[in-house]
Amino acid sequence: MNREEARKKAQALVAQMTVEEVCDQLSYQAPAIERLGVPAYNWWNEALHGVARAGAATMYPQAIALGATFDPALIQQLGDVSATEGRAKYNAQSRHGDRDIYKGLTFWSPNINIFRDPRWGRGQETFGEDPVLTAEMGKAYVRGLQGEGEYLKAGACAKHFAVHSGPEKLRHEFNAEASAKDMAETYLPAFEELVKDAHVESVMGAYNRTNGEPCCASDFLMGKLREWGFEGHFVSDCWAIRDFHEGHHVTENEVQSAAMAINKGCDLNCGCTYDNKLVAAVQMGLTDEERRAPVYHPVYAGHHGRGHEV
Repeated sequence: MNREEARKKAQALVAQMTVEEVCDQLSYQAPAIERLGVPAYNWWNEALHGVARAGAATMYPQAIALGATFDPALIQQLGDVSATEGRAKYNAQSRHGDRDIYKGLTFWSPNINIFRDPRWGRGQETFGEDPVLTAEMGKAYVRGLQGEGEYLKAGACAKHFAVHSGPEKLRHEFNAEASAKDMAETYLPAFEELVKDAHVESVMGAYNRTNGEPCCASDFLMGKLREWGFEGHFVSDCWAIRDFHEGHHVTENEVQSAAMAINKGCDLNCGCTYDNKLVAAVQMGLTDEERRAPVYHPVYAGHHGRGHEV
């Protein structure tokens, strides 16, 4: 199924939902809508170096070691194996009604941040400090995870967009200042290539601000995604939207933060701000019901294509 066909199906489905139901579906732990035949789905799953936290799976070395192989073909194979195992788990657990966290087909991987500041503390999750190597390894892993069939085998996610490599302790309030040259040569190239060349399904925003704008509601960063022709969905890092008012102080409260995020293009909230306050933002006129935008939903992933039932 191509994106256009999936988009039309999603639009037809969303058109039947109430505002409250739409807002619920924009949370990472989306509830079932039984009257429409939509099952519950938790978007949060991880596959940084193998399928995480949901029972036995094949584990590979951390991403920093995978980057040291300089072998994109190998990395694509690892992504393919992870997608196969993840889909097998999804099929098995769904049969038992288990649609909890770490059981879905949307993997928030790979991490393609550039690692140049040891204070971050999570450099092992990346492919290293080189933008070219990071782009090549990231594209290979995305192609492995998503497959080449009619349906996505799994949904990959490029994270964290962007310049997410400052001090970990300050990430919820940190403003990363990067020159236009550094943005163009260092921090954006891998994301651009994963969008343009690997057609990554999702992009996750970072906690920090970049050049003054919160990354999950940045005109500059969202503009870059549009410029690159991104057709997937944008997801916040977990509880990053709450940082708008608590850490970055660019809004005054949860309602304003929810409205700012959805208005700027954040489709999916990992966290609870949309759960609590997005309906209120609509009622207060801070956002518009017409912004209900269908994103890829795993209900359309089915059990088909290269990711056939295992």
